[in-house]
Amino acid sequence: MELRPGLKLASAVCDAQVVVVRAPAGDVEVGCGGAPMVPDGEDAPAGAALDESLGDGPQLGKRYADEELGLELLCTRAGAGALTADGAVLALKGAKPLPSSD
Repeated sequence: MELRPGLKLASAVCDAQVVVVRAPAGDVEVGCGGAPMVPDGEDAPAGAALDESLGDGPQLGKRYADEELGLELLCTRAGAGALTADGAVLALKGAKPLPSSD
């Protein structure tokens, strides 16, 4: 799926929803809980099941990113399935350290 900033995605297997903050060029499959996410408002494919082995689900208000891909997502609704990009689990984006004030 080609992503663009502002695109809302919903999980097919849990309650998670995200907004694309930074999108890479080209197609990337964003998943949640082992199933591809769908644009918000579209019907989820039938038969998708939650894969709990991928890890914990996204937390409300947290950002998840893959720096190599140039992808950043903001969680707008928490869920049970871990976020993935092209099959790799996305890491929670940490805060940037403040510069020292010497």
